[in-house]
Amino acid sequence: MTPARPIDILNALIQGLDPHTGEPLAPDSALHRADVLRALLAAAAALEQSAARAQRRAQLPGNVGRPWSEAEVAQLAAGFRAGESPAALADKHGRTLRAIEARLERMGLLRPDQRLTRGGFTGVSDAAPARRAVRGRGARAGVGRAARRKRS
Repeated sequence: MTPARPIDILNALIQGLDPHTGEPLAPDSALHRADVLRALLAAAAALEQSAARAQRRAQLPGNVGRPWSEAEVAQLAAGFRAGESPAALADKHGRTLRAIEARLERMGLLRPDQRLTRGGFTGVSDAAPARRAVRGRGARAGVGRAARRKRS
């Protein structure tokens, strides 16, 4: 059975159709009950999420999430000291650029300001937090609530 087939079967049942013949199901079928339909919808959503996750995972380099061996760490350090770029090292080691830079930073070979990716190896972003848009009566860019009250 192809991965899309279970989703197709669930979608047919949700629509009230026999998945094999395409004919409408009997009106007194349990599949027409609201709780059963909600369960089918939840199952279909879970299968679609799982398929999307697998598709994203397939696009990542092969060693993503795998532990670093001592030999690989030594090869990484030697390659970086020899002048290989972090991007080239990422391709060579089957890791993401972020993982290579984090490992080099952890080893003391790369400073945080030399990284091309955001965030240190701790996972905390170095980027400034995004400002939220201010909405509501009397809201003006750069004018605080207290300043607006004084003017009233």
